[in-house]
Amino acid sequence: MPVNLKKGQKVSLTKGNPGLSKVVVGLGWDVNQYDTGGDFDLDATAYLLTDAGKISRTEDFIYFGNLAHPTGCVVHQGDNLTGVGEGDDEQIKIDLSLVPDNITKIAFAVTIYDAEERGQNFGQVNNAFIRIYDESNGNEILRYDLGEDFSIETAAIFGELYKHNGEWKFNAIGSGYQGGLAAICTSFGVDVG
Repeated sequence: MPVNLKKGQKVSLTKGNPGLSKVVVGLGWDVNQYDTGGDFDLDATAYLLTDAGKISRTEDFIYFGNLAHPTGCVVHQGDNLTGVGEGDDEQIKIDLSLVPDNITKIAFAVTIYDAEERGQNFGQVNNAFIRIYDESNGNEILRYDLGEDFSIETAAIFGELYKHNGEWKFNAIGSGYQGGLAAICTSFGVDVG
């Protein structure tokens, strides 16, 4: 039975699942029927962070232009350009056993592509969620439904996996940003120049 989280809640991923190493992070959303003159293209991203809360090299930023970390620990399953349909809109596979020792957090965000140009924001997005399931058996471990907390934001950090005392845990964040992908990248030390 999956754990349904609320904003700010933390739960251990590996404590109750000994031997768990391969998980899939599923991110999903629906778009309200607003006429903004263009399609919505939401993009999932992952940031492999050190204790300082920053990436240590550009390969630690996983997105539609860099689908896999060199170690194979994080692999984005590809960009969904429309978000149409049920279930996960984008997925990111994680092999916890391959995560480098200097990485203590993996943050997951969703941004709206060309949001400013298209006049789009998360106020026009609903049913946003992040879930994690065991890749070996498909069992959902946890789920966090973001709710309708955003109005003008063009990017949001959905949650993060983090290492604590040898265990992997999940933190339901649900924090919005204005400024889209560039704003989140800057906060995590990604050079957007």
